[in-house]
Amino acid sequence: MTTSRKIKVVVLLVALGVSFWLNNSKEDQKNTQEETSVQTKNISGFNYLPTSTTGVIIHHDNYQLSYNEKHEQAEWVAYSLKKEDIVYTNHKRPFFIRDPKVKSKSADWRNYKRSGYDRGHLCPAGDRRFSKKAHDETFYTSNISPQEHKFNAGIWNKLEQKTRYWAKKYDHLYVVTGGILKSNLKAIGKENVSIPEEFYKIILDYSEPEIKAIAFLMPHKESSKPLYEFVTSIDEIEKKTGIDFFPSLPDNLENRLEKSTQYKNWSFR
Repeated sequence: MTTSRKIKVVVLLVALGVSFWLNNSKEDQKNTQEETSVQTKNISGFNYLPTSTTGVIIHHDNYQLSYNEKHEQAEWVAYSLKKEDIVYTNHKRPFFIRDPKVKSKSADWRNYKRSGYDRGHLCPAGDRRFSKKAHDETFYTSNISPQEHKFNAGIWNKLEQKTRYWAKKYDHLYVVTGGILKSNLKAIGKENVSIPEEFYKIILDYSEPEIKAIAFLMPHKESSKPLYEFVTSIDEIEKKTGIDFFPSLPDNLENRLEKSTQYKNWSFR
């Protein structure tokens, strides 16, 4: 092969290589743009509800829940918590009543009477003070679980307050809360309302530029430990409950968030 022909072949190969690189670069850019577009779409219209092991999902105006008739309480309660939701209006505390949307009837409040346990909110009334209706909706018995008073008024209340602090700091959160429901739990009342040995709370900040999540798993007892000592992975809570949390997230993002036990990107003060 002559020198002139060799030069032509090299030039041709270089040209083909540059063309291949440009095409791949454009395709990568296109994929990135599509992924960003999908992510942005999910942020604005995100289905944050977990799966239900019972198939009984109840939609209220200001929170949703999956009811477990066997344990006479919700396996999870989920709701959106925005910065503007955090107000300090004091509404008159209503009576606890059965949830009118639970066809099998949620537990009567009298199960808790003289039981030694508080009627512990899963969606706190303090997160729903922006209207009287939203506040009173949290007093359905489907939204409560037996809690020891020192736990309910102590470390659990501290976590609820921290959640409101984060809602104000990060603008918009998705919150999922419940007790770990399993066989052979102690129970109270004529309807045998189960007493969870552990409670969890999962919080998702699904907003740009930093999408993040944090999960807490707390033994049902009084504690003076700092909140970050109760941080666990969402995967761990899924193992204990059989629930798939945030299944509508893009798979790669869901996998990253759910295996993480990172809490340094959340503001603990």
